[in-house]
Amino acid sequence: MFTDNPMPSQIDEKRRRALLGVQTSTLGHLRDHGFVLGLTPNQRPIAFAGTAVTVRLPHLDSTALHVAADKLRPGDVLVVEQSGDSRSCFGGMVAFTSKIRGAEGVVLAGAMNDFDEVLELGLPVFSSGVSARTTRILGVEGSINVPVTVGGAVVAPGDAILADSDGIAVLAEKEIDEVVTTLKRKEEAEPKLKSKIRSGGSLSEWSGAARRFAEGSSVA
Repeated sequence: MFTDNPMPSQIDEKRRRALLGVQTSTLGHLRDHGFVLGLTPNQRPIAFAGTAVTVRLPHLDSTALHVAADKLRPGDVLVVEQSGDSRSCFGGMVAFTSKIRGAEGVVLAGAMNDFDEVLELGLPVFSSGVSARTTRILGVEGSINVPVTVGGAVVAPGDAILADSDGIAVLAEKEIDEVVTTLKRKEEAEPKLKSKIRSGGSLSEWSGAARRFAEGSSVA
């Protein structure tokens, strides 16, 4: 059985670009939830952001992924949940189609193949690894634009995906403006702090670590 839900509304380009101006690790200073874990990028440095278009596959049948690739738009990020074994669902032709349609990047809870070809395309991909064993077009089942679970994070169609060399964060569309404002404020304070440290200032005093350390220290 196949599910083919409508494509989600896209995050507008100004807000998508604003996400590219902040870092996932800065968000990681502030919260633990909403991060995709355990996937590896096909290149570093890497950075992309966009609207999640989701696909759920059984372990062997990638029919729905081929259909979804044709639907991708500029500004989309393809997010794939693949249950089952370690075979690859994402190779050269799916990557080429995704790139031509305008995908900003790809997040796979599964392996990829045609690694060098995908790298040459310049398509950024996070995956669980690389495998010569691949899926098939079997016409058994699959779902497009349903909530999926990838690397421990739930991704709904239309969510914002922010990925860089440190990892992948998933944001609800309504969170974008507040998160960008908060992260920019935090990141813009860093040059001033670096200047203070260069002049002999204390990182541990700025962060509060010195006080916490003193509170927890025992006298020998």
